[in-house]
Amino acid sequence: MAVIGLLVFTGAFALSVAVIAMAVAPQWRRILRLAFGRPDEAFTPLRTLAHAERRIAVRRWASAPIPAPIRRLREVA
Repeated sequence: MAVIGLLVFTGAFALSVAVIAMAVAPQWRRILRLAFGRPDEAFTPLRTLAHAERRIAVRRWASAPIPAPIRRLREVA
């Protein structure tokens, strides 16, 4: 009975350690950063979206045809 009890509790312990390890493993870098006092960067999806929209607007502006008066001035210069 003691051997079976030992096997059951050893198996339960091993399973619990494996589950905790699988839960912690993907976040270990974040956990270490927080442990050393470096806070997380703020999650700002709107800032990222605004930056992407600005980049798209600049590409559209850069690919737009040059107006004729400006093109003539460039040709003269």
